[in-house]
Amino acid sequence: MWNRHLLDPRPRRRVRAAVVALAISLAGLATACGTPSAAGEESSSGGTGAVLKLQDPGNAGPLAYAKREGILEKRLKAVGASVEWGGSYASFTATIDAVHSGSVNVLAGAISPAVGYLANSPDIKIFSVTDPITDPAAPQTDGLVVAPDSPVRSVKDLVGKQVAVNKGGKGEYLLLLALEKAGVPVDRVKRVYLNPDQGASAFATGKVDAWWAIVKAYPEVVAKGARVVVHGRDLDDRDLTIAAARDELLDRHPEAVRVYLDVLRELTAEAKKEPEKFENVFLKQGPTAVTGPRLELDIATAKYANIPRTVTKEDGANIQEVAGLFQKYGVVSGSIDPADVLFDLNAAGSSSPAASG
Repeated sequence: MWNRHLLDPRPRRRVRAAVVALAISLAGLATACGTPSAAGEESSSGGTGAVLKLQDPGNAGPLAYAKREGILEKRLKAVGASVEWGGSYASFTATIDAVHSGSVNVLAGAISPAVGYLANSPDIKIFSVTDPITDPAAPQTDGLVVAPDSPVRSVKDLVGKQVAVNKGGKGEYLLLLALEKAGVPVDRVKRVYLNPDQGASAFATGKVDAWWAIVKAYPEVVAKGARVVVHGRDLDDRDLTIAAARDELLDRHPEAVRVYLDVLRELTAEAKKEPEKFENVFLKQGPTAVTGPRLELDIATAKYANIPRTVTKEDGANIQEVAGLFQKYGVVSGSIDPADVLFDLNAAGSSSPAASG
């Protein structure tokens, strides 16, 4: 027997009316609460404060310590902002991909890997730089390395050789700088583009004649017996460490970015005095923990670290130097106007480019 409600259209009209009313109610609620933006400037919990989206800081350093202690969370709360810790990325390029996807909106690196991106996609700006370490007592952090028995004794001996470098990064920048200083035509040396892991493997197996090792790879390869031909500190290195953020975050919430930089500055200063407590922050054992000579080296390096500072107009010259070298040798095709890529936090109210005059 048929149910008469299936034949009567009135109940259906009542259901449809209820659904429409519910949809309107939910839409109003969503409007009142707000929705998160792709760049992460809106709170995922429905508030209107900034959300700083940072990559995972690993097991050492000021940001790792800040994460463990909840320092950024506490300080950002005072300006109505919050922080989200994301994944880890092997390179600046990989981090840029995370910026595109909305997973990261504040990132750190060096000028060199940022040049290509800034020349073509100026949707991030540099708000902080860290000056290079010049104290001769500080441990070296990079170098052009060769096998112990290599005939290469100087940069001039690289003619006809293959050198592994990270493409458009600090390794390639320093190699080009070294070749220019030695008067060696750049096209007489073959640059082999490899990421740090690939470079380590190619160097260990003799597939390349030399390698410009940087960051963690440098002390590891030297510990294995590699001979250093030249260091970046021997050159006129203008490739400063930088911190950058999405335009939307800087324009709408410069106060939140200032908190980030203040915390980083304070903890870097503290790490210079007590570097031990900034090592092996989460794990004392395991693949991310360091011990022995490597731990001693990291502690010694931290003592000489320079404290990040806000960017100034004068830093535009460093950006142009790095970009100009890459442009000269075809690493990048576009040019960079510092006025387009610097952001002065000191002058920022809601928005203030560093080079706006």
